[in-house]
Amino acid sequence: MTNLTPINQINLFGLNRYFDELIFLHQKKCLPSKILLSGQKGIGKSTLAYHFINYVLSMEEEFKYDADSFKINVESNTYKTILNKSNPNFILIDIDSEKKSIDINQIRSLISNLNKSSFNDKPRFVLIDNIEFLNVNSINAMLKTLEETNLNVHFILINNNKKIISTLLSRCINFNVSLSKEENLNVADLLLNGRLDEIINKDLINYYSTPGKIYNLVKFAENNNYDLMNTNLKDLLNFLINDNQYKQKDELTKNLLFELIELYFVKINLSFSLNINNKYSHFLKRASDTKKFNLDQESLFMEFKDDILNG
Repeated sequence: MTNLTPINQINLFGLNRYFDELIFLHQKKCLPSKILLSGQKGIGKSTLAYHFINYVLSMEEEFKYDADSFKINVESNTYKTILNKSNPNFILIDIDSEKKSIDINQIRSLISNLNKSSFNDKPRFVLIDNIEFLNVNSINAMLKTLEETNLNVHFILINNNKKIISTLLSRCINFNVSLSKEENLNVADLLLNGRLDEIINKDLINYYSTPGKIYNLVKFAENNNYDLMNTNLKDLLNFLINDNQYKQKDELTKNLLFELIELYFVKINLSFSLNINNKYSHFLKRASDTKKFNLDQESLFMEFKDDILNG
């Protein structure tokens, strides 16, 4: 199965109405210069942004965006140059895998790029993903940049339903992106080429809220030979901890493990009259301290496994 990410996902599923709205605003020449796409992590906000950017920047190309099918043309020069990070009209700001936040140097680099003359008359797009990872210095620099940028530059900020400061929110036009449960499952099925019911059971599906998270779980399971069809949530967590998956360096695996733990707390909180919230708060505090002070992760997950998962 091809490893899909927002930048290389050539099909847009489930978010057509939001795409059409952005196109309408662009055609009427009233597209906001500062757009905030808000919604749950994994719902497709970044994919939506990439599709819209591809649509605008490829309009005059031979292999332009197919707006009728909501599909990026892989022969498009815009798509190829965005993919290899050489498009002069596109800048991506995101958290570095080795860091805990989007730091001030990334924003300074952005400002430097924006101050350079454009190579053409096309609009320029700045996509800032995972804005909850902007630190205080980054946000302050961003606010000034948002105020002073020229009219031919458009900012698209991706907010994963996290609280953001009012001064940043007030400078943007907010689009709330959402899908119903049925739409989420339909999109997940499309991403998995119609195999959703064949590779993951309902015990896991019932606690997953977005197609991106379902897709990442399936991809992870396939890469690590976990059988999601015959494994419930509790057993999967036991497998992951026993296999020391928490020791993996990549953020995707770590985030996946914490997502599954969060889902487990939701599940047992719905099933039993226990003081689960206190246990969950305690675990989150321990997890935060572990990351902040670089403490032993093994004791953290052993505690969760022994005291909560199998306690």
